[in-house]
Amino acid sequence: MLRSNNPVLSRSSEFQAGYQSQPGQPYQQYQQPYQGYQGYQGQVPPYDPQGIQDPAPAPVAAQTMTIDDVLTKSAVTMGTLILVAAATMVLLPLELLWPVTAVTGLVAFGTVLLVSFRRAINPAFVLAYSAVEGVFIGAISKTFEYVYPGIVMPAVLGTFVTAVVTLAAYKYLRVRVSGRLRKMVIIGTTALCGVYLLNFVLSLFGVHLGVVEVGPGAGLLAMAVSAIGVVLAVLNLIMDFELVENGIRNQLPASESWRAAFGITVTMVWLYTELLRILSYFQRS
Repeated sequence: MLRSNNPVLSRSSEFQAGYQSQPGQPYQQYQQPYQGYQGYQGQVPPYDPQGIQDPAPAPVAAQTMTIDDVLTKSAVTMGTLILVAAATMVLLPLELLWPVTAVTGLVAFGTVLLVSFRRAINPAFVLAYSAVEGVFIGAISKTFEYVYPGIVMPAVLGTFVTAVVTLAAYKYLRVRVSGRLRKMVIIGTTALCGVYLLNFVLSLFGVHLGVVEVGPGAGLLAMAVSAIGVVLAVLNLIMDFELVENGIRNQLPASESWRAAFGITVTMVWLYTELLRILSYFQRS
C-alpha cells in the first residue's frame, strides 16, 4: 500500500484505504446500495387502492471528487496564501517580523495537525491555514528580501516551475515513487523533520547545530540539508499526485478535494522555504 509523508493525506483513511479496491470500482466505504422502501421496516407497503401513497424516492447519486475539483480547490488555497503573503510583505513592519514569524509558524503547524487528525474535512480550516500560512510566508519572504533584495521572486518562480515539471514527469513520463525508494523517502522525511525540530528547540537556548543556516556564509552541512530537503519535497509531491489520482479513481466524495488541495499546498510551502534558503547561499554578503 502506498503511503504519503504528507500528514494531511497520510492521516486520511479515505486516501489510504481506497487502494484496496480494484481500479474502476468505487471505494467500498461509500458504496451505499439502495435498500428499497423503508416506511414499513423493509416490508412491502400495503396495497393502496386510492393510489395516493407516494412511491419510494429514488436514491440520489453522491458527487465524487474530480480533477477539476482538486485544481479549483488548490487554486483557492494557493491564491489565498499568495494574496495574504503579498499583503504581509507590504504592511508588516520590520520590527514585528520575528514575533509574527514565530507565532504564525506555530499556529500553522497546529492547524496542519488539526486537519490531519480530523476525519471530516472542514473547508473553513483549510482556508484558515492558507491565511495563517500566508502571513508566515510573507514574514519570512520580507526578511529574506530585506537582507537579500530580489531573492523572493526567483524562489516563487522556482517553486511553481518545479511543481509543473514534477507534474509533467508524473503524467507523461510515468515517474513514480515505489518500493525501496518509497521507504527511503518516508524515513528521510521523518528524520529531516526531527532534525529541524531539534535545531529549533536548541536555537532557543543559543545552541546552533549548523543544520539550518542562510546566506553565503552557510556551511556545507546546511547546503547539503537544503538540497536533501528539496529532493524530498519533490518526491513527496509525486506521491501526493498519485494519492490524488487514486482518490479520483476510487470515487471519493467531492469534499475530499479540499483535503487533496490542502496536502499539495503544505508540500508547496515546504518546497518554497527550501528553495528560498538555497538561493540565499549564492547571494552577496
